[in-house]
Amino acid sequence: MSYDFDGSQPQADPPVENPSPTTIFAFMFKQESSDITRRKFLASVGAGVAACCLGAPSIAANLSDGELHEARFYEPLGGGRVRCTLCPHGCIVPDKGRGYCRVRENRGGKYYTLVYGYPAAVHLDPIEKKPFFHVYPGSKSYSIATVGCNFCCKFCQNWDISQASPENVKPAYKSPEDIASAAIKSNARTIAYTYTEPVVFNEYVHDCAVAGKKAGIESVMVSNGFITSDALKSVLPVLKAVKIDLKSFSQSFYADICEGQLQPVLDTLKRLSGSGVWYEIVVLLVPTLNDSPDEIKRMSAWIVKELGQNVPVHFSRFHPMYKIRNIAPTPLETLKKARQTAVDEGVHFVYIGNMPGEENQNTICPFCKAMLIRRYESSILENNISGGLCKKCKKPIPGVWE
Repeated sequence: MSYDFDGSQPQADPPVENPSPTTIFAFMFKQESSDITRRKFLASVGAGVAACCLGAPSIAANLSDGELHEARFYEPLGGGRVRCTLCPHGCIVPDKGRGYCRVRENRGGKYYTLVYGYPAAVHLDPIEKKPFFHVYPGSKSYSIATVGCNFCCKFCQNWDISQASPENVKPAYKSPEDIASAAIKSNARTIAYTYTEPVVFNEYVHDCAVAGKKAGIESVMVSNGFITSDALKSVLPVLKAVKIDLKSFSQSFYADICEGQLQPVLDTLKRLSGSGVWYEIVVLLVPTLNDSPDEIKRMSAWIVKELGQNVPVHFSRFHPMYKIRNIAPTPLETLKKARQTAVDEGVHFVYIGNMPGEENQNTICPFCKAMLIRRYESSILENNISGGLCKKCKKPIPGVWE
């Protein structure tokens, strides 16, 4: 089973002192079972190795160079090395090495994606599960994911595929045209790139979305937003909507819990704000880690100032998972307080997620306060938006409607 939300707690990471090359490579091979975070490990290696990543030695991908899809975002550095320019990690990868995400490999100075055409998860989901609340309510989304991620969140719900390597799974090859055809046969309204991190299968996202458009089906992406400007610009023209997981409004949380950075995600949100592509934000509240009233207030104020009042914000309930199993699920009261804080700061559409039956999953008109969309879990019980307008006051409601 795959989910569209994440959740978990920090664990102590033992230091690594003066690692040898053998230790480095052994760590990269065994990272799934190691307690050492890649970020802290690589920091201990030193700046001379790589800014954020050292590629692992090649382990059999069972694919020849001719069968692989060349990556679109990298630059040669000489000496057989390449620098990946897909995400802000900026991995410097030696020959026969891989980047942080484990799904891109340097073969003789050419960088390849190992997961193009190999979706490890395929499901037909309600679009509300992503969650998108302002995109074709009540429709279905043909959802796909490959293995791999450019984060390592300690609360990940889909760690079994997001933290896997291409060797761990053996999915059948599916071309972009195959995906578009299957989506149409399933009566989906959209194709969703979700579950793991679509940034790391960027080329496949782009080509599936292009194939989908030709066949009359649109695409949406569910992402952590940790992507370079050029890579984001390449895929936005073929997307109808994007959902960004804003993990926290704290750099320390991003570094210690996700092995990432906050600022590039904020930059992505600002780029989305001016792109014309619809987007929504989800914040998974993990008790004691990112749910302080001050953090929620600062985050909400930033959203209103930098992105505007109309971007939907979903505060979702955490459930113990992966490496964080000793923290109880988020109390409803915490979610309600976070929602009220965002409303008080001026956000028009604020939702509570992962709480079936919670009334704050409904969409209310910000002008006349009429009930626009009544929901129960992923089901639409009532829809009073017609032609993008509130049926009662006739004011436009921002979103992607039929």
